[in-house]
Amino acid sequence: MPATKLLEFSGHEVADSHDVIQVRGARENNLAGVSVDIPKRRLTVFTGVSGSGKSSLVFDTIAAESQRLINETYTAFVQNFMPSLARPDVDSLRNLSAAIIVDQERIGANARSTVGTATDAHTMLRILFSRLGTPRIGSPSAFSFNLADGMCPTCEGLGKSSEIDLDEFVDRSLSLNEGAVKVPGYAVGTWYWQLMATSGLFDPDLALKDYPAEQWEQFLYQPAMKVKIGTSNLTFEGLVTKVRRQLLAKDRDSMQNHVRLFADRAVKLVRCPDCEGARLNEAARSVRIDGVGIAECSRMQISDLAEFVRGIRDASVGPLLEGLLAMLESMVGIGLGYLSLDRESSTLSGGEAQRVKLVRHLGSSLTDVTYVFDEPTVGLHPHDIQRMNELLLQLRGKGNTVLVVEHKPETIAIADYVVDLGPGAGVAGGRLCYAGDLKGLKKSGSLTGRYLDHRVALRDQVRQPTGSLRIEGASLHNLRDVSVDIPLGVLTVVTGVAGSGKSSLIHGSLGGRDGVIVAGQGPIRGSRRSNPATYTGLLDPIRAEFAKANKVKPGLFSANSVGACATCKGLGVVYTDLAMMAEVSSVCEDCNGARFTPEVLAYKLRGKNISEVLSMSATEARSFFERGPARAVLDRLVAVGLGYLGLGQPLTTLSGGERQRLKLAIHMGRKGTIYILDEPTTGLHLADVDQLLTLLDKLVDDGNTVIVIEHHQAVMAHADWLIDLGPGAGHDGGQIVFTGIPADLVESSASLTAEHLRQYVGSPVTVDV
Repeated sequence: MPATKLLEFSGHEVADSHDVIQVRGARENNLAGVSVDIPKRRLTVFTGVSGSGKSSLVFDTIAAESQRLINETYTAFVQNFMPSLARPDVDSLRNLSAAIIVDQERIGANARSTVGTATDAHTMLRILFSRLGTPRIGSPSAFSFNLADGMCPTCEGLGKSSEIDLDEFVDRSLSLNEGAVKVPGYAVGTWYWQLMATSGLFDPDLALKDYPAEQWEQFLYQPAMKVKIGTSNLTFEGLVTKVRRQLLAKDRDSMQNHVRLFADRAVKLVRCPDCEGARLNEAARSVRIDGVGIAECSRMQISDLAEFVRGIRDASVGPLLEGLLAMLESMVGIGLGYLSLDRESSTLSGGEAQRVKLVRHLGSSLTDVTYVFDEPTVGLHPHDIQRMNELLLQLRGKGNTVLVVEHKPETIAIADYVVDLGPGAGVAGGRLCYAGDLKGLKKSGSLTGRYLDHRVALRDQVRQPTGSLRIEGASLHNLRDVSVDIPLGVLTVVTGVAGSGKSSLIHGSLGGRDGVIVAGQGPIRGSRRSNPATYTGLLDPIRAEFAKANKVKPGLFSANSVGACATCKGLGVVYTDLAMMAEVSSVCEDCNGARFTPEVLAYKLRGKNISEVLSMSATEARSFFERGPARAVLDRLVAVGLGYLGLGQPLTTLSGGERQRLKLAIHMGRKGTIYILDEPTTGLHLADVDQLLTLLDKLVDDGNTVIVIEHHQAVMAHADWLIDLGPGAGHDGGQIVFTGIPADLVESSASLTAEHLRQYVGSPVTVDV
């Protein structure tokens, strides 16, 4: 029998049997038959340029197959009622363990999910108050805002109540005949307008402000009642009553854009007048531990709450206090100490959401599972990355396999094993460039290996501003009456640890001003049907070319119109939603994922059908569309580093950094404007950061002002001007600690940013603190 082959890395040896995850012939997405052995119970970092296949290997192959096998185990009894999860396109996967995905997806979109409920910290706090709080009012459920026992009856535990802005519904100075109603779809001449104007209940020529009180109440809030108009008996409802039922009761994401904008204007969420935002009923709010209530604990900055819990002394709840304190200290240690437990989960950034999920798993008793992370350093200052690294190592130290998709050299440096994919993106990627330890990576000659020690130098000469933009007395969130001048016509980088007030200063003070373009990482409006082609407007010229070449209507080539496959409604996949488990999708059996009917697919443009064109990457499509409006859009997509992105790829699959660069591509070409970019290096390989800097320079050289909120030292070093906030996070931040050119920060500042930028550029300067 041949000797067992050993896999060597970081001074360890792992037997090539059950000690490695064996991947053979992985072809998911752009993977070109990748075969690799990944050591178990070690920390492996996956590197490569954006679109090289990292996520396809880690998430879409390894994690997906693990979860598919688990789902099939638990759902065998309903196999006849639902489609099976598709098996990844791979020859074989051996030695998988249960996979837990810790990604950047939002934790919960509903207003009842908070940092406290997402981490179980609130549960432990409720138990603590039920046992130690005075007066005693009952079990832990009495302190839950999600249960009838504890919720405020007025707002039903939401802490907010909706308030109608009637001035967005009507113009009271006008009559019905003059168009007093401002609600979309209720203008003069529409069916409901006719019902109001001819009901006999109101004078259509009388200004609404002159209605008697009783009639005004009826006009707005009348419940459904029958009215006779001519020979017909019709149902009349007051304007607010009808609009609430007909428009505002819909799911927000399903609303048409103009209706959503109306809803945002007309319905305001205000703090509940009874519980004042605490979400709890009066009994729960009355209970105290050392003079502090549970609502006050939830409002505290987590670092302060940890101090409060540390001061409680009671042996009867010793283990509970120990567990709660450990969780709170973990959150502080991971750079989330500036949050509060009552912070809604939906307001967290992708990086914050992922770190909250990580905290949830740190206290788990599970071992020998596979944890999968998607860029866990997103949104972290270099000072906080070290703490994140320690937590990743802590997970590995418990006997778990930790797989991390990451670009930051600080995290690559702690890896036991590195898997580098590439060499390029899209069809130019999907190959194994290197697998081994860090030392070998540096000698491998791969793009990642060459760039690990690459440094962007401080500018020899900074650009001179053409003017300045004044921010005066900014006090949003934790900002402490901040006033600062932002130079125009240059590249300004705003820095500081997570929670120091960067976004509050820039978005809160500049967002919404004339001439300011905000390209952030927030969700892009759209559904599963939305993709880069539809979002950028690229689909319109593509449809026009197909229509002209085939002498048919452009509408045929829209997956949302008559040309769509009737079975999947143009999605290419069929979704099945079961109450007891997550929604699953399967490729449409009728169109085989092509999204269109056979008749539409028969129409060709230069030998390609519409489905084949939408399957192209932006780079491939540039060669196909050599001129015209389509080419102009594609050039901008490639310019922002999204050449690998598929034209028909659902927007829901894009990372925060990809969404931001997609927004930037739409706005590029406009001159004399102010661009605000929020951490544009998110998702970028070290080599891609250089391309981003070139793009930022081009925007500035074209006459624009570029303001970047960023932690990456390369972007800081390349800046013309730096604004550093801090010195810490939350109430320890919110102040300007430095403004000036990067060279002065390195030479004279004692801030955390200065310390890490000095290390990055290799400056020997030391500053007395």
